[in-house]
Amino acid sequence: MSEAGGGRGSGSSVPQRAPWSLVAATAALCLVSATSVWTAGAAPMSREEKQKLGNQVLEMFDHAYGNYMEHAYPADELMPLTCRGRIRGQEPSRGDVDDALGKFSLTLIDSLDTLVVLNKTKEFEDAVRKVLRDVNLDNDVVVSVFETNIRVLGGLLGGHSLAIMLKEKGEYMQWYNDELLQMAKQLGYKLLPAFNTTSGLPYPRINLKFGIRKPEARTGTETDTCTACAGTLILEFAALSRFTGATIFEEYARKALDFLWEKRQRSSNLVGVTINIHTGDWVRKDSGVGAGIDSYYEYLLKAYVLLGDDSFLERFNTHYDAIMRYISQPPLLLDVHIHKPMLNARTWMDALLAFFPGLQVLKGDIRPAIETHEMLYQVIKKHNFLPEAFTTDFRVHWAQHPLRPEFAESTYFLYKATGDPYYLEVGKTLIENLNKYARVPCGFAAMKDVRTGSHEDRMDSFFLAEMFKYLYLLFADKEDIIFDIEDYIFTTEAHLLPLWLSTTNQRVSKKNTTSEYTELDDSNFDWTCPNTQILFPNDPLYAQSIREPLKNVVDKSCPRGIIRVEESLRSGAKPPLRARDFMATNPEHLEILKKMGVSLIHLKDGRVQLVQHAIQAASSIDAEDGLRFMQEMIELSSQQQKEQQLPPRAVQIVSHPFFGRVVLTAGPAQFGPDLSKHKETRGFVASSKPYNGCSELTNPEAVMGKIALIQRGQCMFAEKARNIQNAGAIGGIVIDDNEGSSSDTAPLFQMAGDGKDTDDITIPMLFLFSKEGGIILDAIREYEEVEVLLSDKAKDRAAILKGKMIPNYIINSNPEMENEEQPSSENDSQSAEQIASRSQEIDLVDQESPEESSVNSHPEALSPVDTDSAASVSSSEQDSNPMENLETTSLDGECTDLDNQLQEQPETEEDSNPNVSWGKKAQPIDSILADWNEDIEAFEMMDKDEL
Repeated sequence: MSEAGGGRGSGSSVPQRAPWSLVAATAALCLVSATSVWTAGAAPMSREEKQKLGNQVLEMFDHAYGNYMEHAYPADELMPLTCRGRIRGQEPSRGDVDDALGKFSLTLIDSLDTLVVLNKTKEFEDAVRKVLRDVNLDNDVVVSVFETNIRVLGGLLGGHSLAIMLKEKGEYMQWYNDELLQMAKQLGYKLLPAFNTTSGLPYPRINLKFGIRKPEARTGTETDTCTACAGTLILEFAALSRFTGATIFEEYARKALDFLWEKRQRSSNLVGVTINIHTGDWVRKDSGVGAGIDSYYEYLLKAYVLLGDDSFLERFNTHYDAIMRYISQPPLLLDVHIHKPMLNARTWMDALLAFFPGLQVLKGDIRPAIETHEMLYQVIKKHNFLPEAFTTDFRVHWAQHPLRPEFAESTYFLYKATGDPYYLEVGKTLIENLNKYARVPCGFAAMKDVRTGSHEDRMDSFFLAEMFKYLYLLFADKEDIIFDIEDYIFTTEAHLLPLWLSTTNQRVSKKNTTSEYTELDDSNFDWTCPNTQILFPNDPLYAQSIREPLKNVVDKSCPRGIIRVEESLRSGAKPPLRARDFMATNPEHLEILKKMGVSLIHLKDGRVQLVQHAIQAASSIDAEDGLRFMQEMIELSSQQQKEQQLPPRAVQIVSHPFFGRVVLTAGPAQFGPDLSKHKETRGFVASSKPYNGCSELTNPEAVMGKIALIQRGQCMFAEKARNIQNAGAIGGIVIDDNEGSSSDTAPLFQMAGDGKDTDDITIPMLFLFSKEGGIILDAIREYEEVEVLLSDKAKDRAAILKGKMIPNYIINSNPEMENEEQPSSENDSQSAEQIASRSQEIDLVDQESPEESSVNSHPEALSPVDTDSAASVSSSEQDSNPMENLETTSLDGECTDLDNQLQEQPETEEDSNPNVSWGKKAQPIDSILADWNEDIEAFEMMDKDEL
């Protein structure tokens, strides 16, 4: 049987077994033929190029995994910028993100089955021995039930699945005796107390040592959990029951799924994002396919594939019908309210929905999968990575990108379904972007801001568990994999579970609770097993024909309703009034508003208020247009407020041995040249004396023609700038004097002037927190000559390193080396001006993100003393835009406010188990760079084909 799948870090194959009904067979059945249908379109990729790209993926994995093992193990994750392990309680708390860390060597466990997929069986055997020897699951740590299930329990089960497979083959793992399974069972019992609720929904967190509710547990008081958190357990828990014969795990997971199904909104058949675990009331009543819900839908379909229970498929089909009816607005997927599903709940999408095209492949609904995937790819081509959230007109909403694998996953499954070589080219782009923008000496660093190219000291375990697995499988032929991947289903974390579990230890009674709540239309099953004539109606260019209209959708910033607008244009009707075009003094615009049910009210203070009442619209279509106009107006008003803000800037270390690979997030200044409008400043750095820069410098010869480093404090920022400028500096970097501060955990802010005319300041000034500044200071201590680039965003290394004698793979972002180093020619590299000219517009970070580094006011700005002042982004200057006094009002007539969530100050958790030896493995920079230089020298001696 051919493979299909999809989901948040997931995929599946279809078992060959009897319990399936013919009507309910999955889309994988059709993919046997689908892969052979493609005969034209994108140019086919040669086997040699596919092998080359597959080898490149292997080298990238080695770079990430090797640095984790060398610099971080046994810590949970690697911090790739500082080359050390992230240990819970020894780093500033990142909030809920840290709930995945349990002092159980998370990255190693999450990577186990990846090693086998990548044919690294010896490394897998060594890794299993390390897990059995070193990992402790009895730590006094509060962890996420959801993350621990999909990453650790799933990782142990995936490792066990492939360990017994290798043992059966007779060469590796001959000593293995189900040790990983016993660890999985131990962890399963540790998670069971979380289900001690009246509803059967689990608590979101649990203490690995003390469980729930005990005083020493420090958890058990929560009342809410996300739908995905409670609904993404069935695969791992059922597999654990089937492997061990202990049915209790599958029973608990089924009960949680049953309760969520019962609590769905009956008229819309949608579920909300968060639910009360005791009462079953929906806490957040918005519904989508992204964060908070995503893998709940995925696990309903895959539970049917793995377990053969028709009720799971019936539930999925019911939900899917609602998704396509209300949430899908091709090519977009927009959240709606579960009680009012025709009303959009937001005007932006989050990156986690990138899994959905892959899930649609498993469902067999290929056309919308192609459409949404193509839209996402256009966003990636604009920003290099998929931002954590982006608006309906494809602007950045949340700017981070933690190297998520969902888009790569959907790319793999669409290639499996269509055989279209276009998706191989998409995968090649992903590889190039990872090497070009995320690769650093000690691994791959998450993107702090996709617009500036700045990095975050973070490499999540799912990057190794999923990204490399899907990319390798994308380019691998069947003979490149040492086992039959079709015999396994992928979990949401891409862990492998064998399909033969479907007929093993079936002791759990299957109560079909679906039919008593809903009548299923036969049309729900229409796409379950389509034939190739439906997928590709006698046209080998079918997939290309779907993609083509979406090629420029991002550049045109086309919002929702693409198809509808095109149809209205063809019919001669005018498109709806756009918020950006609206003028309150235009009588024609006012007439359109009236038709859409929108009233304009002039307030006494001079402001204009808009109110919409759908009942007053001329028709239901006009009411929908009015709602769209109001949502656009809210977004436009928010955007115009942000236009006064200065976006974050970048400090890029370009000297040997960094070569532009390290990019630091920097705060801008309200004085001096604007780096987004002026050419970037490049120069070597030098510390000023005095270091605070508050008086005339005593070492002007040291900073002459260089970028001066100065410490924050004791005087105004503008005064520091004048002093270093008078000494001949060409730029300045202010480093925070608050030890341990970091852009990872604190909001950036603008450096304000001193209340005087600052036109005399002609050099650029940027601000770095202590952690980022420390990276530069450490580099100076090890390498006296450190050159940096001050710019609005990270620059292309080909332009930075033009004419330098450096390894080609650094310029080309390709680890495959030439025999000799050659300087970059003018034909091989673009000028900085050319690159700047095609740089994308920088959008501001929306403050709704709890982890986003936005340009924000710093607490010190409130201090009355005459020290460094920081300006709030909400400047007191009046916006000159005519829309500045506009208020928007929602359907019910109440004013709509835009929430600005406060950034919480970082807290450091206490290490609750001092008896466990978890010493930091902080590496001095000379050791780190020496290791990297050795790698470079090794690459230089290798023929490119050897990789």
